[in-house]
Amino acid sequence: MSSQQAGGRVLVTGGAGFIGTTLALALAESAEQWVALDNLHPQVHPASQPPADLPDAVDLRVGDVTVANHLDAVVADLRPDTIVHLAAETGTAQSLSESTRHGMVNVVGTTQLLDTLTRAGHVPSHIVLTSSRAVYGEGVWRNLDGSTFQPGLRTHAQLEAGRWDHGDGAAHVPNTVDGTQPNPINVYGATKLAQEQILSAWTGSHDTRLSVLRLQNVYGPRQSLSNPYTGIVSLFSRLAREGQSIPLYEDGEITRDFVHIDDVVSAMVATIAHKPADHVRTVDIGSGVRTTIGDLAREIARYHGAPEPHVTGQYRDGDVRHASCDVEATIRKLDWKPQVSLRDGVAGLQEWIATQLD
Repeated sequence: MSSQQAGGRVLVTGGAGFIGTTLALALAESAEQWVALDNLHPQVHPASQPPADLPDAVDLRVGDVTVANHLDAVVADLRPDTIVHLAAETGTAQSLSESTRHGMVNVVGTTQLLDTLTRAGHVPSHIVLTSSRAVYGEGVWRNLDGSTFQPGLRTHAQLEAGRWDHGDGAAHVPNTVDGTQPNPINVYGATKLAQEQILSAWTGSHDTRLSVLRLQNVYGPRQSLSNPYTGIVSLFSRLAREGQSIPLYEDGEITRDFVHIDDVVSAMVATIAHKPADHVRTVDIGSGVRTTIGDLAREIARYHGAPEPHVTGQYRDGDVRHASCDVEATIRKLDWKPQVSLRDGVAGLQEWIATQLD
């Protein structure tokens, strides 16, 4: 990835985070200027310190996307050619209990960025948004007779009764941009869809380009180990390292598409290198492989020699039963392909965690 070229002046909001730092390691040195705006929130950055391996080529500005003058100072100085908008609050459960925080950062932070561009009289040539598979909600399901339906939120009564799936014998269909209508079922997903729609409206009115990457469950080195909402791969890894049995929610058959950070960054590199020909290009970024949380937990437990994972029957509000995507269209659009298997990715993550905690 180091041979790739970013070119021009690049602004990355949330640029000192998990994805931002890894992207900077791939592209920052090739950019004319690479500015990362990040508030170094202690939930992600212990002691509010930037990551140790953030490249020297990154001009880190400590600031908040919800504060107009923080953005104004950066945009007026840089006048970016490309904006990579990573800054966001994540976490399904947290979004239900801290909805205003998610709305402020994800929605108002996006509109503040656009108003800043208007005040500066500047239109970038390309905006790249990292969106989320959460915009799809439960997605599309197929009945045994071949008919399809798109369910909403599972009820408490359904979950308390242990009826985890939708319909009798129905199966989830992998999400695609063209085949799955967005229908978020939690506040986080709703704010990510709002970001997509706000940026689409603004870029369309200003005759510029927007790329939207709907990311599946991203994992890998540099993921925060202190953030309780950072994802189940790092959570499971911490438990197994301590010799604990990993607890599995519902029946352990929840499925996700776990995509390695290197594959996400290579997709972003391809996105930045080739602007969309039309106004908006929206793609799904995942491994294209559906994995149960039980299989993930067993793989991590096997690595550490930890006890067998156990099913708890617990559930979490706002969670979808299944989430995966078909990446064939993305492979064609970006000339990109995921390369890291779950087994290799999990092993690499465990090795990196050991360097951080041992």
